[in-house]
Amino acid sequence: MTTAPMPAFPAGFRWGVATSAYQIEGGASADGRGPSIWDTFARTPGRIADGSSGDVACDHYHRHREDVTLLADLGVSAYRFSVAWPRVRPGGTGAANPAGLDFYERLVDDLLAAGIDPVATLYHWDLPQPLEDAGGWLNRDTAERFAEYADLVAARLGDRVKLWITFNEPFIHMSLGYGTGEHAPGHALLMDALPVAHHQLLGHGLAVAALRARGAGPVAITNHYSPVVPAGDTAADRAAQRAYHALHNRLFTDPLFGRGYPPGFESPVLRDGDLDVIAAPLDLLGVNYYNPTGIRAAPPDAPLPFEIVDLTGYPRTACDWPVVPDGLRTVLTWLHAEYGDALPPVQVTESGCAYDDEPDADGRVHDPERIAYLDGHLRAVRAALDAGVDITGYFVWSLLDNWEWAEGFDKRFGLVHVDYDTQARTPKSSYAWFRDLIAADRP
Repeated sequence: MTTAPMPAFPAGFRWGVATSAYQIEGGASADGRGPSIWDTFARTPGRIADGSSGDVACDHYHRHREDVTLLADLGVSAYRFSVAWPRVRPGGTGAANPAGLDFYERLVDDLLAAGIDPVATLYHWDLPQPLEDAGGWLNRDTAERFAEYADLVAARLGDRVKLWITFNEPFIHMSLGYGTGEHAPGHALLMDALPVAHHQLLGHGLAVAALRARGAGPVAITNHYSPVVPAGDTAADRAAQRAYHALHNRLFTDPLFGRGYPPGFESPVLRDGDLDVIAAPLDLLGVNYYNPTGIRAAPPDAPLPFEIVDLTGYPRTACDWPVVPDGLRTVLTWLHAEYGDALPPVQVTESGCAYDDEPDADGRVHDPERIAYLDGHLRAVRAALDAGVDITGYFVWSLLDNWEWAEGFDKRFGLVHVDYDTQARTPKSSYAWFRDLIAADRP
């Protein structure tokens, strides 16, 4: 971490933190919430590293006011959370569950009372299990049901949420949930998962229309981006790099800006008019970044034309991900150069790291690696701003240590340590660092 002062950010820059429903809420049987694909997945032996589930997680459902106080003390201007579709519409179809909407209304009103902008993500991977039983995102009907769900949430909260995000990281959900089976719902379809891409994007476009029909906005989508680094300088490695870049970075971005699907990844389930729905103008693009991806050419008989390889020579997080802050600058400047005037303002909607943070003998949690990580990535954002990219916010992942999907409780991403036995919250040294940075940037 450099000792130089952090450069200033533009006036009105949105400082925030992010979470997701299944990772923190708990309340699995509260208020009529139905099962999601992650409930089912977590109960399948061998799927979760520590055999845990999100049934309780951080118990945010019952402790959200304590967490809003943490947000207020941190000084953030925005809080990005996700709405659990199974809590709002337990079967995926039919009438809304009023008690589920009541919870989000309490959360939103408490945030506003604390002077914090509510930023709501409608889909952070927790599909209602009955919709998965009917085909999940392989089924076009799920896109229609998603738009109906978006309408139900907007009808209750559309006058108070300050930014709507339709989907979180549809590439990751498709690739790990339907491509390799590492995430819920656990399908290993490889390239036969491509219909999931189209149906998520179609659901996004239909939801944009539903939100705007309710007068809700502004509206965005959050994509996961990763610079792709070829492992060698052969023609085959460079071709593999281009193929993976198209899959990871362009598949869920080109259609948003009217380009259709990149060559080689045309959707097998595309219908007339779908691309116009998907390309509804956006008010903002959310960018999630964690690390670059190393790629090499696969053997001729492999099912995919590329193989992912480790990038060496960098520090590693507890997830064994390389720490490459400049990759965030690369992503942001690539988007600016690639999409030009079609690109709306950008916010970094997730940026963070896992380390093995535990309280010391005095009960304090020191996490200098996380401070260095955030410092480096914020300087990368500042460099992208200086290069002309219109960036209007940065959200740290995450406010709380939480249930980290297939890793269970083993990976800690939070600015706040959570004792999962007692649910005690302990702000880490990174919390104090981020609080001071925000205060200094908003004198």
